[in-house]
Amino acid sequence: MQNLSDYELMLLIKHKRHSALSVLYDRYSALIYSFAWKALRDEPAARDIVQSVFMRLWTTESEYDPDKGRFTSWLLTITRNITTDWLRRKRREDAGLASFLPEELEQIPDTYTASPEDRVERESLKEEIRDAYCHLSKQQIMLLEHFYWQGYSLNELALLYNQPLGTVKNRLHQTLKILRRHLLAGREGI
Repeated sequence: MQNLSDYELMLLIKHKRHSALSVLYDRYSALIYSFAWKALRDEPAARDIVQSVFMRLWTTESEYDPDKGRFTSWLLTITRNITTDWLRRKRREDAGLASFLPEELEQIPDTYTASPEDRVERESLKEEIRDAYCHLSKQQIMLLEHFYWQGYSLNELALLYNQPLGTVKNRLHQTLKILRRHLLAGREGI
């Protein structure tokens, strides 16, 4: 089962094969934990996020489509959505907006055992993202951090920045276009 692709494992998970979920857990739990910990800075919460992601894989009706992108991208999107929900729920419980301290872009730790090919691909992707971030202003980076890592909704960002909702949407759209353009340019140069 260890030799099966992520897609093949997901097909087995749809048929409720526990061993397939266990293999995916071994492959990606550290990556998911790292992502959640960076967003939350809370170890118990990050562990809960890992559990929630794998519960979602076990129970979801949506399917991974390898023609639409990498499995890790799909998995991290699920992780980001669950983390964002957790952050919003926490903010509601705290009855206020969480304060944001800008931080430098951090490297996600590689604590799981991956094949050498996976490690190279992962490092390459992180390097591409770091290179693309160099083309963004501090305000654009802060917008991405608020939206993707801190879990603010667009309406909350409009209030936080004291700007119209349309302006915030446009700024986010333009920022993502810049990132995408530089990520694609970096891949074409390879």
